[in-house]
Amino acid sequence: MVELTPSQLRNALSDPIFVVLSTAADALQLPCYLIGGYVRDLFLKRESTDIDVVVVGHGIAMAKEVAKRLGRGAHISVFQRFGTAQVKWHGRELEFVGARRESYSPDSRKPHVEDGTLQDDLERRDFTINTLAISLNRETFGKLIDLFGGLQDMEDKMLRTPLDPLITFSDDPLRMMRCIRFATQLNFTIDDEAADAIRQDRERIRIISQERITTELNKIMLSPTPSIGFSYLDETGLLPLILPEIAALQGRETREGKGHKDIFQHTLQVLDNVSKKSTNLWLRWAALLHDVGKPRSKGWDPVQGWTFHNHNYLGARMVPDIFRRLKLPMGAEMKYVQKIVDLHMRPISLSDDIVTDSAVRRLLYDAGKDLEDLMLLCEADITSKNAARRRLYQQNFERVRHKMAVLEDNDRIRNFQPPVDGLEIMQTFGLGPSPVIGQLKQSIKEAILNGKIPNEHDAARQFMLDRAKALGLKPVETVKEKKA
Repeated sequence: MVELTPSQLRNALSDPIFVVLSTAADALQLPCYLIGGYVRDLFLKRESTDIDVVVVGHGIAMAKEVAKRLGRGAHISVFQRFGTAQVKWHGRELEFVGARRESYSPDSRKPHVEDGTLQDDLERRDFTINTLAISLNRETFGKLIDLFGGLQDMEDKMLRTPLDPLITFSDDPLRMMRCIRFATQLNFTIDDEAADAIRQDRERIRIISQERITTELNKIMLSPTPSIGFSYLDETGLLPLILPEIAALQGRETREGKGHKDIFQHTLQVLDNVSKKSTNLWLRWAALLHDVGKPRSKGWDPVQGWTFHNHNYLGARMVPDIFRRLKLPMGAEMKYVQKIVDLHMRPISLSDDIVTDSAVRRLLYDAGKDLEDLMLLCEADITSKNAARRRLYQQNFERVRHKMAVLEDNDRIRNFQPPVDGLEIMQTFGLGPSPVIGQLKQSIKEAILNGKIPNEHDAARQFMLDRAKALGLKPVETVKEKKA
């Protein structure tokens, strides 16, 4: 955290937008404060573009005055029912609200709102680090108001609620997810009372829409160390309510002296490993779900010990239902995650056995443009505590990567397009659309992947002619010549 003197705070608010806010507030004779995330991030040295403003009085009137002063390019949206307004101007978003107090009914997160003081407004907020306010009026411009010890909590890297956490979380259960999300993003610790309140009130998360829960989940996933958030979700009891498939990965079992690792802890380590190398949200989801099929595939063999046969296939089949329930995109993003989960054992199996050209070609073909992401996940999947074993796996993967590079350079299998397409087959044999066209295309593809022929047009066409002859097909030119 950065220490900011009053003079430094004023300098931090040198952006012309704050001059407009100050003059508008004084013109309306309204006490006006910058609050929330923008203030918090000033002290944490984090980028912040959205500006939240509290007015002791009429927030909508303040928004209209600011929009008028900003002139062309300012767009105002008024939400009369909630007493709020938003002004968008040159890529900036300014939110305005009148200071208020709120009360909630037990079965809803929609508050009953009435006018209040600045303290009323600040204490209804989620965490003390978000209760800091800076005066924007000219006479007190840059003065910091810290009624709930937010600065000290930032210094201590602690998340606390301004009121009793049971009240804060019960009023708006989404705050339980926000608490864990902030702890993950900022690498803060959740106060014991707040953590206990989440455990006690966790069932109230069910009244929150799935879309809003998933928004917080994705922010946790995109944090530098996502495992922090999933560990807190587990410790507070929210994980089984939100992602029961991930909660089911927990635990070890031992039989005849043979045990298996805790798949949940392994999964979190893989997720963190991937997150160090990639900001791709969907690759991170693939990392989280890569072993999700293991509980359903778990078996015991007296010789091999614990087995998880086909867990990648079972996990891939689970992905659509998980995405659908979480309201995640069901298009290309879901199919990408499903594909990575399904394929993640293939490079590992290649590194264990003698690497054949055919097996590598098939992996190149099946992974296509997502090969690098797949390999990144597979390398992140090496979590053994045995340094020698980790080195061996890494060496094997390097061998696989080298083989891939050589074959791709020679055969151009990634993003494979058949050198002889269906139209050429139909024209060659005078056929319309029919199953035999697909059979010939599949035969050509298999011949290339198996290394029987190079990935070239002439070789593929000759293979097609030979294969067609075996099926009793003749090119149309031969038919015409015979009639002549």
